[in-house]
Amino acid sequence: MKLLVYGAGVCGTQFAARMYEAGHDVSLLARGERLAALRRHGVQLAEQDGPTVTRIPVPVVGQPDDGYDLIAVVVRSHQVDAVLESLARVEGDVLFLHGWAAGAHPLGEVIGPERVLLGFPAAGGTMDGDVVRYRRTNFLTRRVAMPIGEPDGRTTPRLERIVETFRTAGFNAEAEPRMDAWLRTHAAFAVPLGQAVHAAGGPVRLAGDPEAVRGMVHTIRRNLDAMATPPVPRAFAALRTLPQGLLVALFRRFLRSPTAVHSGLSDASPATVAELDLLAEQFRAGAVAR
Repeated sequence: MKLLVYGAGVCGTQFAARMYEAGHDVSLLARGERLAALRRHGVQLAEQDGPTVTRIPVPVVGQPDDGYDLIAVVVRSHQVDAVLESLARVEGDVLFLHGWAAGAHPLGEVIGPERVLLGFPAAGGTMDGDVVRYRRTNFLTRRVAMPIGEPDGRTTPRLERIVETFRTAGFNAEAEPRMDAWLRTHAAFAVPLGQAVHAAGGPVRLAGDPEAVRGMVHTIRRNLDAMATPPVPRAFAALRTLPQGLLVALFRRFLRSPTAVHSGLSDASPATVAELDLLAEQFRAGAVAR
């Protein structure tokens, strides 16, 4: 399988590196300063705060070529429009791996609906200059699946092939028949969380403000109630029924954990704000359409 990972941030870099190490024919597409850095230093990975930096010779490109079996788009949601235009005339199935609450239709309108698959990345970490510091795996993160699905929920041969490709590279990928509901559930949860973290100045600071956490929990519950379909995974339904005090305590504990601190929640860049704003808009549009 000839692969292109479109986007060289934390998740895209990890995907390309692990695919390369697993023996796949993969290239990593980057732009601007990130492209220049990768051409100077190559792909560099390190474990959280570990001292060892590993360089992996993944081929790096600045433009998509042609004839890919799969293009994995791993960019922020607000960058998708520009990516779509560049892929409209490039052959290959396209797997969108990012937050997205608008469904497959606007993606298929540009590149063709038959090419679109939806998913969400399970990799986590932070950028340290030109080095991607990936999150150390633990019992919890090993159990978190990376969902990938067809927009219509079918289990197709191409979906099975893509899931297996990610698994051979060490990712806990699985076919998800309700991918659109999964992504809307994620937006219902992740947008209030991300916005609260940003307003507080980081996950640890938010953990120190129980009233802000309580307000965040209220917004998450309101979002879940606005969904036209049940939450996916079903465990998220518990956020609507568990006692608020318990949820506040659990969230405060999570926000202080290394999993939260060494994640995108600690990214206070304008790009993070733009992504959260778009996801919130997409979610509200879906709720109004309901």
